[in-house]
Amino acid sequence: MLIKWVRCRVTDRAAFGRGQEGWGALAEVPGFLGQCGGWSRTQRDVAHVVAWWRSADDHAAFLAGPHDRLAAAQAGSYGEISVRLFERELTIGAGPGVGNVVRLAHCDVRPGREEHFVRAQSEVWNPGMEAAPGMTGGVFGRHGQEFLVLTWWRSAQDHDRYRGERFPSLRAASGAADDLAAITGDLVVLEPAWAVLP
Repeated sequence: MLIKWVRCRVTDRAAFGRGQEGWGALAEVPGFLGQCGGWSRTQRDVAHVVAWWRSADDHAAFLAGPHDRLAAAQAGSYGEISVRLFERELTIGAGPGVGNVVRLAHCDVRPGREEHFVRAQSEVWNPGMEAAPGMTGGVFGRHGQEFLVLTWWRSAQDHDRYRGERFPSLRAASGAADDLAAITGDLVVLEPAWAVLP
């Protein structure tokens, strides 16, 4: 499975939101498995969209086909865009979930520490997050030394409680400080109208 993460710095929230609601045609595209998105909880002008595809070939065919027509509806509503692609390495719980927020963690891992990082995700982080009240599923993707951790939560309050009660001990047990060269993250408040399912 291919995971696509799009981050936009938005200049016109209303126009961007209207354009995002127009991506429903994705539901008919071969290989498309789902999409959701919303606004950063901390940066008012930042939007995140996450999609998952059956394969890189399916996604490439979409880019060569209907992508530009769909994207045209949002032209002029954002000033900066970043697109990253990851191959699914692990599923967290039930996989891409349901909820009101998504926690996104983008991790740059030190050379030689990649396999330890994956093992820690499987053996420490996944069980710890799966046991947290309000966590409904997630995915863990990889592109070389870059990793993306996405988890769905029923509410921001559920995630905040996890951060306060469980996260510190999981971080210590995982050895993350030795693995990570850098990490950035965000909590994305999902817009239901942006969701697309096949």
